[in-house]
Amino acid sequence: MKATVKWTDGRQFVAESGSGHSVVMDGNPDNGGRNTGARPMELLLMGMGGCTAYDVINILEKSRQQVTDCVAELSAERADATPAVFTQIHVHFVVTGRNLKESQVKRATELSATKYCSASLMLAAGGVEITHDYEILEAP
Repeated sequence: MKATVKWTDGRQFVAESGSGHSVVMDGNPDNGGRNTGARPMELLLMGMGGCTAYDVINILEKSRQQVTDCVAELSAERADATPAVFTQIHVHFVVTGRNLKESQVKRATELSATKYCSASLMLAAGGVEITHDYEILEAP
């Protein structure tokens, strides 16, 4: 896996993935940015959310659950000192579908957290406390 990050000006950067997709990152205006893109740490949090949501959908579909939507809502705390690393991350899954079995949703979120989500596992190995919960909504 490869990526490049190119400085444009101020505190703005354009990151390009090895697969050819680009993302703009920028800093807070108080720190020389113009607020034209996500902060790098926000991208890290979003990446973890994408990784774990991907797993949950994959596991539920393989379990023949009729999932129609999955939202991972993440909240994080950071250290007050530099480096301002993540200290805690909580993931709240909102899983929508038809006749979803709670045991399957619980299993999917736990497997993602403990076995499959590379991003979550890497952050946890670095000392980040990661918790999760879920709610299930019936699709109309």
